[in-house]
Amino acid sequence: MSEATGTRPFSAFEWMLSLRYLRARRKEGFISVIAGFSFIGIMLGVATLIIVMAVMNGFRKELLGKILGVQGHMVLQPIDTPLTDYAEVAQRLMRIQGVRLAAPVIEGQALASSAFNAGGAIVRGMRAEDLRRLPLISTNIKQGGLEDFDTSEGVMVGQRLANQLSLRLGDSLTLVSPKGSSTPMGMTPRIKAYPIVAIFEVGMTEYDSAFVFMPFTEAQAYFNREGDASSIEVYTDNADRIEEYRRRVSEGVERPVFIVDWRQRNATFFSALQVERNVMFMILTLIVFVAALNIISGLIMLVKDKGRDIAILRTMGATRGAVMRIFLITGASIGVVGTIAGFILGVVVCLNIEKIQEFVSWATGTTLWDPTVRFLTQIPADMSTGETLTVLVMALVLSLLATLYPSWRAAKLDPVEALRYE
Repeated sequence: MSEATGTRPFSAFEWMLSLRYLRARRKEGFISVIAGFSFIGIMLGVATLIIVMAVMNGFRKELLGKILGVQGHMVLQPIDTPLTDYAEVAQRLMRIQGVRLAAPVIEGQALASSAFNAGGAIVRGMRAEDLRRLPLISTNIKQGGLEDFDTSEGVMVGQRLANQLSLRLGDSLTLVSPKGSSTPMGMTPRIKAYPIVAIFEVGMTEYDSAFVFMPFTEAQAYFNREGDASSIEVYTDNADRIEEYRRRVSEGVERPVFIVDWRQRNATFFSALQVERNVMFMILTLIVFVAALNIISGLIMLVKDKGRDIAILRTMGATRGAVMRIFLITGASIGVVGTIAGFILGVVVCLNIEKIQEFVSWATGTTLWDPTVRFLTQIPADMSTGETLTVLVMALVLSLLATLYPSWRAAKLDPVEALRYE
């Protein structure tokens, strides 16, 4: 029907014909197969985009949270004079709005060894009160605790380092530092054994296998920094506002310091993640694009097959706009339903990604997610509302654009010519 008969655009008549064309009869089965593949392609493309973007976003968020949960958002290192006034500087920094914690730190490298194995370690001297204010550490202590940590003369080690050295709670860990005492024969290494008073596991391999936390005063003695600190690490309320906080800290520290924030310390790593994320989005968008091309080919074949029907509709009074809308609805329905199905599939996979990974690992007998290679112990998935909406809008727009040319071609069909050659 057309405007001449009083039907309005996208009327029930147009919807009825469009949905009827989607249910192809036996002789039009090939067209139905193309429509089915188009639907599956868009569904899988949308779902894959949502899943990959969620995993990439979760990967960045988890890494950033764990990196900044152990190491500060900013590191202040002394200039000109040693950091002997670390306590006063930390107190001044704590009064700055947005600063959650300012912790004096002594950091150095050492060889961690036991009777069974040895490996490199990063020794961090920190006060127990500061460690308690780091949730990533204090809430992930698997054995032991921080009670009397400052006076225990013991150390806290990562779970993977303890496993690597075959050590348990209460065993002795021997630390060897190349910077020991000066003698007439040169610098002698410093060797000392410490009991393990706590074992932590934050879920990031780099930390669990390399970090050793030592009482601050004990680290001063071990690294020959009596009354001194190597740096002050500042933790803020919001890592994304680091530029603003850095300006406040620079104004409030009241002594010459060199400031390095987390963006500078991890610039290469997070830039590589962003590039990889953008490239993955572009590549996976091609899946949706190919599915949209399938819609075009399917509709063109449908228009060719329905030439006689279109001619009859035109002779009965249907306008070109009505014919165009009929095929527009036919093609857009595939895109819309495929996008919705892909969204549902993507959400379901993201919410159950860990269980799916465990099942596939069990079924194939392989390890799909090796934490020693990928830093994190679990696959992270964090769906962003903005990114998900972008994927859905992109899929819908591509599907709609794919229907324009075949629909326009159907509307331009000359009914006389169509009936002559039938």
